[in-house]
Amino acid sequence: MSDVSDKLAYFQAITGLEDRDLCTEILAAHNWDLELAISSFTTNANPHPNNHAPSASNPQPQPQPPPPGIAWKLITLPVSVISGSLGLISGAIGLGLWAAGGVLSYSLGLVGLGSASASASSSSAPLVSVSAATSEALDFVAAFQRDYGNAGPNFVGEGFMDALQRSRNSFKLLFVYLHSPDHPDTPSFCQRTLCSETIAAFVNENFVCWGGSIRASEGFKMSNSLKASRFPFCALVMAATNQRIALLQQVEGPKSSEELLVTLQRVLEESSPVLVTARLDAEERRNNMRLREEQDAAYRAALEADQARERQRREEEERLAREAAEAERKRKEEEEARERAAQEAAEKQAALAKIRQEKAQSLGEEPEKGPNVTQVLVRFPNGERKERRFNSTATIQSLYDYIDSLGCLEVESYSLVSNFPRVTYGQEKLTLSLKEAGLHPQASLFVELTS
Repeated sequence: MSDVSDKLAYFQAITGLEDRDLCTEILAAHNWDLELAISSFTTNANPHPNNHAPSASNPQPQPQPPPPGIAWKLITLPVSVISGSLGLISGAIGLGLWAAGGVLSYSLGLVGLGSASASASSSSAPLVSVSAATSEALDFVAAFQRDYGNAGPNFVGEGFMDALQRSRNSFKLLFVYLHSPDHPDTPSFCQRTLCSETIAAFVNENFVCWGGSIRASEGFKMSNSLKASRFPFCALVMAATNQRIALLQQVEGPKSSEELLVTLQRVLEESSPVLVTARLDAEERRNNMRLREEQDAAYRAALEADQARERQRREEEERLAREAAEAERKRKEEEEARERAAQEAAEKQAALAKIRQEKAQSLGEEPEKGPNVTQVLVRFPNGERKERRFNSTATIQSLYDYIDSLGCLEVESYSLVSNFPRVTYGQEKLTLSLKEAGLHPQASLFVELTS
């Protein structure tokens, strides 16, 4: 019996019908298949603005509701709106009514209405698919901007549940505007109030904004759920538990921008502690999750470090054995290399000494001064100077032999150069005599090292 009562209460909440006997008859006619009964009812419903808005000729003033506090009223969302959206991600995100709902399923089995709803036929598709809800929202935005320009609120181009999820993720309230195109107060409200610079800026900064036309399926069903009795109609809602929203404020009938702004500011001020707490709770959960991940990572790292140390211990023992053998081999190689290097250096020195001796002998005795004798001064890179006399018929090669015989240079590649004018006496001039080279009767040369 409890299952029947739950289905009856849920059907009344979704359809807005207050006659329990009529609801019982409708459910019985559909064999108490809740989803099928709702689908049949909403399909046959005619979303005409006259169902909600009083005409100009027959006004029906409604009493204003008392000023609400946070979570003035809990509203159960239509099944078609829930099943046709991506759904709310599970996980608690806040204080009080700002709690996360479970992931909303396309099946009514997750609503908790019993096994009968869980066994509903898989062929019963949701009334509003994701693409259809998005399409309706985009059509509304395009029509609104076409009629009233781009100065109004930034309505999101997505279904209601997606907009609700967006507000949850951004820790903002959801501003809902239900558009009645044929109501006589609609154009004035949209132009003077909703599209005023003050309202548009305040709504865009502080709320996620969703709008829908009551001529469209989702807008019509939301007007039933929110019990919209007068137009223009606005509402401020936040996500509650499961398939419910917390209705914080209704704004019905024509309002000036000043009146609407005061209402929005008041509700925003009242709900700020809840939103701030929700944001802090979400940050704390993220921090806790990050901390757990860091702890898990630290544990894995410690375990891997222990295993690595064990591997390193075994590898160290093997390495030490290899290194000892390698060190002994290298010691022998280095000792042999030093012996070879010493031997080669000694041989090289002996060869250089022999060459210097041979070149000194080839120069012969230094001639005495005379008209056919050339005086040559040689400056070395370290500032040292050497001077010697040569026969004017001696070749440039004799100068190089003289410098080599001195053993003053540690390099073998160099050139003899005169400053004024600068002349390099290189390989091509080695056979010239000093006189032919213009160095007689005296010359001053410096040694220039070459790479």
